Amino acid sequence: MQNILSKILFSTRLTAVLFIVFAVAMATGTFLDASQDTSPTPYTRNLIYNAWWFEAIMVIFVINFIGNIFRYKLLQKKKWATFILHAAFILILIGAFVTRYISYEGMMAIREGDTENVFLSQKTYITTYIDGDLVINGQNQRRVLESEVDFSPRMNNTFYTSTTYDEMPVSIELEKFIAGAEKDIVPDENGEEYLKIVESGGGQPHNHFLKVGQVQSIHNVLFSLNKPQEGAVNITYKDGSLTVESPFEGEYLTMATGQTGTLVKDSIQPLMLRSRYIIGNMQMVFPKPVVKGVFDLVKKPEILKSDEDGLVLKVTANGETERVRVLGGKGSDNAFEQIKVGGLDVAVKYGSKRIELPFSIKLNDFIAERYPGTENNYSSYASEVTVIDEAKENFNYRIYMNHILNYGGYRFFQSSFDPDEKGTILSVNHDFWGTWITYIGYFLLYLGLLGIIVSKYSRFGDLRRMLNKVKEKKAKVLTVLLLCFGILGYGQEHSENDGHNHSKPTKAQIDSILHANVAPKEHADLFGHMVVQDYSGRMKPMNTYASEMLRKLSKHDTYEDLDANQVMLSIQESPLLWYNVPVIYLKPRKADTIRSVIGVSKEEDYAALADFFTETGAFKLQPYLDRITNVNDLNAYQKEFKEAEQRVYLLYNAIEGRSLKIFPVPDDENNKWISPIEFREEGYRETIKDSLYANFINNGLNAYLVNVYNAKTSGDYTIAEQVLDGIKKTQQKFGSEVMLSDDKIHTEIQYNKYDIFKKLFSWYMYASTVLFVLLIVQIFKDKNKTIDYIVKGLIGVIILLFLLHTAGLIARWYISGHAPWSDAYESMIYVAWATMLFGLIFGRKSNLTIAATAFVTAMLLMIAHWQWMDPSIANLQPVLNSYWLMIHVAIIVASYGPFTLGMVLGIVSLLLMVFTTKNNKLKMDLNIKELTIINEMALTVGLVMLTIGNFLGGMWANESWGRYWGWDPKETWALISIMIYAFVIHMRLVPGLRSRYIYNLSSVIAIASIIFTYFGVNFYLSGLHSYQSGQQIASFKIIAIAVGVVAVLGVLAYRKWVKFYKK
Repeated sequence: MQNILSKILFSTRLTAVLFIVFAVAMATGTFLDASQDTSPTPYTRNLIYNAWWFEAIMVIFVINFIGNIFRYKLLQKKKWATFILHAAFILILIGAFVTRYISYEGMMAIREGDTENVFLSQKTYITTYIDGDLVINGQNQRRVLESEVDFSPRMNNTFYTSTTYDEMPVSIELEKFIAGAEKDIVPDENGEEYLKIVESGGGQPHNHFLKVGQVQSIHNVLFSLNKPQEGAVNITYKDGSLTVESPFEGEYLTMATGQTGTLVKDSIQPLMLRSRYIIGNMQMVFPKPVVKGVFDLVKKPEILKSDEDGLVLKVTANGETERVRVLGGKGSDNAFEQIKVGGLDVAVKYGSKRIELPFSIKLNDFIAERYPGTENNYSSYASEVTVIDEAKENFNYRIYMNHILNYGGYRFFQSSFDPDEKGTILSVNHDFWGTWITYIGYFLLYLGLLGIIVSKYSRFGDLRRMLNKVKEKKAKVLTVLLLCFGILGYGQEHSENDGHNHSKPTKAQIDSILHANVAPKEHADLFGHMVVQDYSGRMKPMNTYASEMLRKLSKHDTYEDLDANQVMLSIQESPLLWYNVPVIYLKPRKADTIRSVIGVSKEEDYAALADFFTETGAFKLQPYLDRITNVNDLNAYQKEFKEAEQRVYLLYNAIEGRSLKIFPVPDDENNKWISPIEFREEGYRETIKDSLYANFINNGLNAYLVNVYNAKTSGDYTIAEQVLDGIKKTQQKFGSEVMLSDDKIHTEIQYNKYDIFKKLFSWYMYASTVLFVLLIVQIFKDKNKTIDYIVKGLIGVIILLFLLHTAGLIARWYISGHAPWSDAYESMIYVAWATMLFGLIFGRKSNLTIAATAFVTAMLLMIAHWQWMDPSIANLQPVLNSYWLMIHVAIIVASYGPFTLGMVLGIVSLLLMVFTTKNNKLKMDLNIKELTIINEMALTVGLVMLTIGNFLGGMWANESWGRYWGWDPKETWALISIMIYAFVIHMRLVPGLRSRYIYNLSSVIAIASIIFTYFGVNFYLSGLHSYQSGQQIASFKIIAIAVGVVAVLGVLAYRKWVKFYKK
């Protein structure tokens, strides 16, 4: 029996099953949370991540790893790398259990000047105090019950606990769970009369209930109901109507009609229900008339999101049952709700547990830093604190993103802050042993994975030797018919000359006027060198801003034959003309409703700004936009309206001149730059003391435009250039802290001009296509020196393109100031670079590999320039401003290159099988063997990098907010990909899964996990990494076609595999 059990637990079949079951369980969890605000949720924690069976899988993993150490004799010196790798995973899993069951975490909120030594737990509890008449040694006895709970509105929640007090049985049972609850008056004829007041002090709504005949203080202002009192806001309820008499002036807005009114001091007037009143410093609404009823928990309206849930609990003692209603949840620390039942006093609370620290933290100052010129775009935020410990010396410390306070076994992380920026919210974590055990596991993991690559006794070493043996049997590397596959996917660029039949007679007239009055390209280029501050606070040349604006408006970098600089300068010179230029892009078919609303033909791809407004200036889309103001999940139709609105206001701001933030505000602490219209409208005349500079802000841009206009007649742009130079000098004088250097301006403009990544797509495509053709020819002409020379030349061209690719990434890094893999576009061009890099590395042994990876690199760059990816350079989010971005993201994204290479080589091998005949079997077999070996080497390198990158991400998370693993969909899907590729690589150890056919087909199928990790999480799921959740980028039709193609290829290849290769 013991023998049978060990064979099962230590078998490679079980390992394979565990990989798949674990991956499927995790994937299920992410999809179950796809429609939620974040992931994981209590639902998936209870159902999967914290479930006993899920943890049992991890326990079996540990047993399996330990058994395989002895089964495969991994304790031998020559197998040190594989042993360390298995030991690492054992330690990581043990560390995870320590963290799960021993550690704890929570949040600590501190206001400036306050000292705090208590934080609220991340987990939620039902806490009960039971008091009665029991006295022992002169002390009243209290029974305390504390039960961890994790309720979800998507579950059938249950809770039951029981105890005794002085031998009296007491039980508590959950009767009802209400997600997003609040306490309100429920009509009841036996109840009392109350008036509900919703007050929004501190930016958050709070409910107050004013009882008839009562006076209540709300933020130190007295309110009375049918009990007039001097100095109070006296409300009178009589015969079903309400009146108000206020000692303060005020105003109100009736939300349904938009009607406004004045609250006259010391005057009796009707109280308007469902109207927003402003009385003193308070805003409040009286949502309904006086209601006779009792208090109960009700579900809060969806429009008013609530952080609190409600519980109705049945408390039974001594045969008597009472119900207690409590509000709470994660982060809540509400007062106890008290009832009397069975002669006992029972107090119940629901929410986080208060955990006391052995020391205190004092917040001296909270500092929020913004990107230049922005209000709410934060570049970083920090807490200046003092650690107060009676046993040791006090000390000061600065906590900020990616810079933690580690003291006394507790770690403090900058998590968030109060809206008024006078208080901080720190994440607190206590996980000393779990962290160290896991980190030791990580260290061994990195060592073992690198050892797998370098050790000559590892599987990777075996693959190198096998590849050399295959090379000895071949004079030339045979190749593939992937070319025919690739040609089908080749796409044409959309022509800037759209060729549409523009029926509006005014367009030709508008274009002719535009061309007659446009500034020459040479001078517009000088205008493009001027520095501007965009709305996100990024400093950039006008050329960049103009290109980005035009691309967002029209999906092109030019209008007709005018470049972005000329367009932007023309907009400033002739703003009224640009109201009528059809430059706002409307999607085919999807935007037909918008076309109908604004009165544009369905054949038109572009609309003018004037089309969106009525003759009276009303925005035609506004009624439709008002309907979706509070809609969170927009459908495709609604998204089109939002996108059209954004394009309209982007052009409107440019025409108005509001976006030309080219003048620094002197001595502004946030380095704000403004446009002339902002100077005139927002009071800068009074705040800028330098009258000469103030006058220059007001008139300088107009003076420049006038001189440009005059220069078109005279041909002499000297004065206009002098004014431009004057603007530059004022920028250098008053905005020196954020002003760009001439080198950076020049580099960014050259980067925009050459648009290297967009051009590389076609260059890689041409080179790889020709190389494929020649390699096919080599199958039939083994000894042709001309072809050999051309092949070598094309490989040289591809290497040159790779160097240009590298230079482009370096230039983007220099321009942005951060590593170029922080958003979807950057990571895509980086994946393309990594794919080409590994193609060249493995291509030393196979020209086919270079051709295949060049083709895939072209495809990746083409995808990067699809319309849903924005190539604009943006500011970093505070959490990304870390060296971890360079380490973690660089490694994990670079791993996608080898996986992509493996997928391509898998397709190539399957195609070789499809085209195998009796006559070419020997040649094809040699090529399949070679490509399969290179494929496995590529997947091994990819798996090493993905695993290292993923767990480095865990370390980053632990250093940023105190949790190295939280089942966020991105990290979960990265782990799923690790499980899948580990399964693919280990299939050679599983009987029945050892054939080259199954391996190559699996390497193609497995790429789906990488694609979903890269795209799917960002666009389809919810979580910390789901930056564009809800914006679906591929239809199920496309996915179905891809699955169908792979299935057909697999079936055709299998038939030939069975016929010619299966032994």
